[in-house]
Amino acid sequence: MTADLLLGLQWGDEGKGKIVDVLTSNYDIIARFQGGPNAGHTLEFDGIKHVLRTIPSGIFHKTAINIIGNGVVIDPVVFQKEIEGLEKFNLDIKSKLIISRKAHLILPTHRLLDAASEASKGKAKIGSTLKGIGPTYMDKTGRNGLRVGDIELEDFADRYRALADKHEAMIEFYDVAIQYNLEELEKEFFEAIEEIKKLDFIDSEEYLHQAQKAGKSILCEGAQGSLLDVDFGTYPFVTSSNTTAAGACTGLGIAPNKIKEVYGIFKAYVTRVGSGPFPTELFDEDGATMARVGNEFGSVTGRQRRCGWLDLVALKYAIQINGVTQLMMMKGDVLSGFETLKVCTEYNYKGKNISHFPYNIEPENVTPVYQDFKGWQADLTGMTTYDELPIELKEYIEFIEKEVEVPIKIVSVGPDRKQTILK
Repeated sequence: MTADLLLGLQWGDEGKGKIVDVLTSNYDIIARFQGGPNAGHTLEFDGIKHVLRTIPSGIFHKTAINIIGNGVVIDPVVFQKEIEGLEKFNLDIKSKLIISRKAHLILPTHRLLDAASEASKGKAKIGSTLKGIGPTYMDKTGRNGLRVGDIELEDFADRYRALADKHEAMIEFYDVAIQYNLEELEKEFFEAIEEIKKLDFIDSEEYLHQAQKAGKSILCEGAQGSLLDVDFGTYPFVTSSNTTAAGACTGLGIAPNKIKEVYGIFKAYVTRVGSGPFPTELFDEDGATMARVGNEFGSVTGRQRRCGWLDLVALKYAIQINGVTQLMMMKGDVLSGFETLKVCTEYNYKGKNISHFPYNIEPENVTPVYQDFKGWQADLTGMTTYDELPIELKEYIEFIEKEVEVPIKIVSVGPDRKQTILK
């Protein structure tokens, strides 16, 4: 049996949580493969808005097993609060949520290191969410990290102390003023560890291998977006893990030849949070309208997202490096009311028009080349079939499909799971 994969194709916030929730009824297992609690997967149904940070987006379905894979970094305190927030919905968390022993732990000192590092950079800061994710991945690659499986060891407290002491020395090195009470933070951390122990820990690569042999259907869920990938994103303004398709293999232990469908999620326009280049960013009323109508504020961080026109150069690049087989277009409803829409089809790169994504997309090197499209005025939010959509939107969709050579199978026209049109 193969596994399918769901990815964001822009700078994150594309709406992956909603689509996983929509697709979950087709799968036995939902497995998160990378990222940390800066993810904010938003699901909306029955008039209630849910924001998941670490827990996979299939948790609200009665039959799906949800796995937190080895590629994820877990903050026990945030994780405990997330579970507590779900208690009122009478979900059987204990039997539906399992964790890879190889997933790394975010320590309180990782968060402090994150804050000290960002403060020391001044204007050169990268826009970290200050959740301790970057320092945790640094410890992972530096072979210093603590993993979920270490919780089961008798000397876990000693291992924690050794790493936390090392972090404190590093914080002192940054020589910046950050206020904290480590004793209080550690008390909260170890209380959360006791709660995590109530869940089942698994060797996730073996679990998924046996699930595949048994014919179980698996959907692998990513966080952030492809343009934030540590290797292929707009470095250094990226996250600390591989957000692309390859990250699903290393973040879960699934072999590349077991991946079948690769679902790519993108917005009908583009947003970005934090620092970094953004060729199609708008600084005018159109950008402000997108942000307002699209409610473009981070579901976890609360930060306002930068908005811009759809960038097909970047989208084609993301489709290429991920091997995307199907596309899902989100937030088409946000573009209702614009007289004219623009789509970036090429970059003018150092005086020459190119159609590929170059090494450097800083504004001094790249100017977007646009093609105009007629907008639509209709309210899409109550539409339920593709035939109902305005002709201008259909032409917009068909143009994108022709340019990227991948079919758009889902068009989202609102945040609720019911506001999803199958094409």
